[in-house]
Amino acid sequence: MKFILLNKKHIGGALIATTVLLSAACANIGNPSGGARDEDPPRFVSANPAPGSLNVSKNKITLQFDELVNVKDAQTKVVVSPPSVRPPRVASVGKKVTVTFDSLKTNSTYTIDFADAIEDNNEGNKLEGFSYTFSTGQQIDSLRIAGMVLNARDLEPRQGILVGVHEATDSAFTTRPLIRIARTNDKGEFIIRGLKEGNYRVFALEDKDNDLKYANGEEDIAYYPLVVTPTAERVEAQDTVFTPLGEVDTIVTRMRTRYLPNDILLRTFNSMERPQYLVKSERVDSTRVFLKFNAPATELPELSIVTPQGLDWSGYTLERSLKNDSLVYWLPRQLVGVDSLRLTARYLRTDSAGKLSAQLDTLKFYTVKPKAVKPKGVNKKNKVSAADSLARITFPITITAPKEINNSVNIEYPVPLTYLDSSAFHLQQMVDTVWRPVKGKFMLVPRDSVSPRHLELRYKWEYDTKYRVSVDTLAGEDIYGKVSLPANQEFTTKKADEYCSLRFNITGLDSIPAFVELLSSSDAIVATQKVENSRVTFRHITPGKYYARIIEDYNGNGLFDTGNYAMGLQPDLAYYYPKVVNLKKNWDKEESWDVFSTPIDLMKPNAVKKAKPAKKKNAKEESEVTEDEEEVFDPTANPFDPNQARNRKKQRL
Repeated sequence: MKFILLNKKHIGGALIATTVLLSAACANIGNPSGGARDEDPPRFVSANPAPGSLNVSKNKITLQFDELVNVKDAQTKVVVSPPSVRPPRVASVGKKVTVTFDSLKTNSTYTIDFADAIEDNNEGNKLEGFSYTFSTGQQIDSLRIAGMVLNARDLEPRQGILVGVHEATDSAFTTRPLIRIARTNDKGEFIIRGLKEGNYRVFALEDKDNDLKYANGEEDIAYYPLVVTPTAERVEAQDTVFTPLGEVDTIVTRMRTRYLPNDILLRTFNSMERPQYLVKSERVDSTRVFLKFNAPATELPELSIVTPQGLDWSGYTLERSLKNDSLVYWLPRQLVGVDSLRLTARYLRTDSAGKLSAQLDTLKFYTVKPKAVKPKGVNKKNKVSAADSLARITFPITITAPKEINNSVNIEYPVPLTYLDSSAFHLQQMVDTVWRPVKGKFMLVPRDSVSPRHLELRYKWEYDTKYRVSVDTLAGEDIYGKVSLPANQEFTTKKADEYCSLRFNITGLDSIPAFVELLSSSDAIVATQKVENSRVTFRHITPGKYYARIIEDYNGNGLFDTGNYAMGLQPDLAYYYPKVVNLKKNWDKEESWDVFSTPIDLMKPNAVKKAKPAKKKNAKEESEVTEDEEEVFDPTANPFDPNQARNRKKQRL
């Protein structure tokens, strides 16, 4: 069982929880003479029942604000905990917001988290992080758990994903709804409020079926590997008071309540467990049929002919994906001319109990004939031209030249082959304006083990050299008896000074197996190299801006492995190099990479981050905290990295 180690290597940076902004200034509505633009969010005035009320029995809550308000996207943004089968109805009228419940649970603390759903009616200024609490019992449960949710593969903040808790029971996540929930903000941060004293397990869930439990293998999830016990303590903290011009006025020291833990890091993954069934079956053209399955399979389906009777199916040629979820059957020659084809398919399908069982389907395939178009200039006495006749017995070869010096030549046939003459392939290079055979040996190999139509011509190319790949006529014959036409492709390799190289000297991983992915400006993988002796080198790189990500590869398979909740497996851990690397022509660049010198939530550069927080209309909003709101997170309280606050500040400059 693989768990996240709870040390500074795996705990994120300061996770600043969103606070309720209770601004003292009222909104200013513009007038014809002009004036300052209203940048203040609505201000909460009162509620019925009042916040923190006990023994509440009425099903309707009314919240009063200082100006006209709207509630946007209530169904997705407003989270009520504890959850119920029928969510309460949230509405806004004038300066009021109402929340109406069908029923309330007894002896329960209710929290209504509005996130940024409440905004003023004129300028759309959002009230960030507003929440309201009451109890149907005689006490308010006030403990909290806070943290952040990132995607395991690429450290993207998971915006709007559910986070919740269960009592410390391993099976509860898959059998019962989460007992208290929250939703992440646009930074991936969350606060689960209203917790009683006790021990909890923490989960994140992309709840596609709205059942508040992990019963769908297609949902992204995360789980914290250890039991969490929330606590609260009084600490001394400092508040900064600003002048109307945004300058520091005074620093006030006061006591606050700090809720722990406030640094829970959850990494979402998808177990890739899908129910197995046939998604699609179609006849692509007269020569092939296509089957698409919902999930990878270890066994191929068994096909047999129903109609036309008496024909043999065994002469088919299979072209498949590596995971057997996409199958192309090239039909035997005697079936190509059959317009209507019925096949039986016996395969494994996931039943209602979630187990694979044998399934037998009858599949119908029809050939859609294109409309006949009379060729121009065709002699009526000779309806088949010489070119048309040749096309019936020959086929072209597609040759794709390598774009980079470490790539291969790709050769593609339109139909699988029954015969191939490797001696008909030639590789030449230009020497003093004359084509001459290359001195070294080249290799002609299948591109992979599942695609019979693709070959690779591999050779150790030289810099700044002109090559020609040529294929003789009749080099191959396909399964329908057609023979290949001659083909050739010329290309010139780049000069040595058009490339650059990059080396990372890596510290912090100790002896953990790992590999590094070099990334483009769109976060796409450009190249992958294994870490050896705490180093990794990328050669023959095209100049440009690059980023890098390192994967802890515990099983050494060179792949990112996802997690599995049932087996207690966390996903492989990914970390980003926090800076862009600018590579220029003919440069050999070397970078030192201390993997854990930057907090995890700040590792991924903003330039390649897709889930970016919404821009604030008023930059002061994040720093304003009133006396009525107790701070949830204090960055200096993290016992795993006392320098988190310094690291975050440095990163943001």
